[in-house]
Amino acid sequence: MLQYLTKTEKKAKNADEAKLLALKELGINEDDAEIEVVEEGSKGFLGIGSKDAKVIVTAKDANSVIAKTFLSKIFNAMDMDVEISAKTNGENLNVEISGDHMGIVIGKRGDTLDALQYLTSLVINHESDKRIRVILDTEDYRAKRQDALIALSNRLADKVARTSKKYTLEPMNPYERRIIHSNLQSSDKVTTFSVGEEPFRKVVIAPKNPVSASKTHYHYDSSADYRKHNHNKHKNFDEFISDNTED
Repeated sequence: MLQYLTKTEKKAKNADEAKLLALKELGINEDDAEIEVVEEGSKGFLGIGSKDAKVIVTAKDANSVIAKTFLSKIFNAMDMDVEISAKTNGENLNVEISGDHMGIVIGKRGDTLDALQYLTSLVINHESDKRIRVILDTEDYRAKRQDALIALSNRLADKVARTSKKYTLEPMNPYERRIIHSNLQSSDKVTTFSVGEEPFRKVVIAPKNPVSASKTHYHYDSSADYRKHNHNKHKNFDEFISDNTED
């Protein structure tokens, strides 16, 4: 496992110069750092007996530094010029990526973005002494995807209630399945549960009345429904949707 620098010590002719060197190495600004001046440094007399200044700089948000370092290595290897911002908020680490060609970063149905999020989570939690949930996003994809899943689950719930036939959605990651379950948990007409094994685990929407429920079982492709329903509203979004809590 790679080692990630969140603290560094630098020497220079004066404390300000040493501080700037340390901040640059960590990739943070002064507001995001704890700075300790160990030695102020001195010019001596006529250059004799001069002494370098020494400072120790520590990142206040170590998780954000680790995430940015890790993802920067990946995007550099992909020859992609991106900007990465990250901030820890309680037990969550929110990471935002911006730049050109973000459709490549998102991938089909968000698969690439989810993979990057998973890998970043592994790195962060290997380095952290407490569990951190990593949320990786770009161009508000997560919010758009959530809105699409909520709208889809509402339409399917109405159809299930009307026809008494259960529907199985396409395979989804735990985060997306949780959106469906959460949205329909208070319904008095339908219930939801998951079937299958990862990474092909799916959400089933079924009638709450087992007597009238049909045994007929359908597969529903939410990405196709989303594209049809949102074509005019999100023309650009459709380019990249062909579109971590276990339920």
